[in-house]
Amino acid sequence: MGFFRNQFANVVEWEEFRDDMIFWKWSNREIKKGSKLIIRAGQDAIFVNNGKVEGIFKDEGSYNIESEIIPFLSTLKGFKFGFNSGMRVEVLFVNTKEFTVRWGTQNPILIPTPQLPGGMPIRANGTFNFKVSDYVSLIDNIAGMKGSYLVEDVKIRITSVLDQLLMKWISREGKDMFNLQANASEIAKGIREDLDMEMLGNGMTITGFQVMSFNYPQEIQDMITKTASHEMIGNLQKYQQVSMTDGIASGKVQGGGMASDMAGMMMGMTMANEMMKNMNMNMPQNQNPGQNPPQQHNQQHSQQPPAAPASEGGKRPNFCPNCGAKNEGANFCPNCGQKLN
Repeated sequence: MGFFRNQFANVVEWEEFRDDMIFWKWSNREIKKGSKLIIRAGQDAIFVNNGKVEGIFKDEGSYNIESEIIPFLSTLKGFKFGFNSGMRVEVLFVNTKEFTVRWGTQNPILIPTPQLPGGMPIRANGTFNFKVSDYVSLIDNIAGMKGSYLVEDVKIRITSVLDQLLMKWISREGKDMFNLQANASEIAKGIREDLDMEMLGNGMTITGFQVMSFNYPQEIQDMITKTASHEMIGNLQKYQQVSMTDGIASGKVQGGGMASDMAGMMMGMTMANEMMKNMNMNMPQNQNPGQNPPQQHNQQHSQQPPAAPASEGGKRPNFCPNCGAKNEGANFCPNCGQKLN
């Protein structure tokens, strides 16, 4: 008798375990008298008979099926092994861990926006987390037709609806298209809730969804970067003046034309302002502005630069002698009001 028991004995265990495998089915074999069930850490063993869950075993270890498993099966607890017969039953091994999956949009998502009639092309990437939560739904909708199920299968299911959900939650409530990262947490929360409802029927729960970054076309990204640099300076006009002056200093702005004239005017104004500052610094500190002695008054007038004489034929000077602004033939400086003839 002992000879036949050893011959018919077998082991029920997860034979094809992979870390990215969600479940694996032990089936189409007969469990004989003396068989053992082996459950490893992170696994649950579910006994299924004719599509119905008979029992769920979660504690890791090695168990004698006849004495330690069958007595707990719902409708098979009275089963008796015969000399030549065994028990036909499926055992579904489920990976109980939480899976983390990276995702990324394969193609740009065209988000409707008034600025671009065709939509704003945006890519995104991040991660999502899920785990098996309902064995009955898992068996009814997936395990009943498949012998195993991989993380890649879930990823394909998720990414098939992800573009629509991204479009839905990015467009929701008129979010700033150029600053989506500020709303990433809110967008991710809405997508996680929708994905959870999508996967609920398959016996799985989406435990987390994260958006790591939003990516714009290079032209849009360059525009965002340039706009941010202007905002950091705070004064666009000043930024343009500084850029022009830097161009003169570096030799990038050369030749005639409007750019050169503007650069010359700004340099002239800068030089005139520096002259005025130096004059003010050279004035005696103890002098009362309200009382100017005649000799000091004359001395101050002598320190002021003489007005540039008009050229022959009554031609006005090209630059104001007071502030350096360029003159276009006017009698008075358009910048400081200095008379030019």
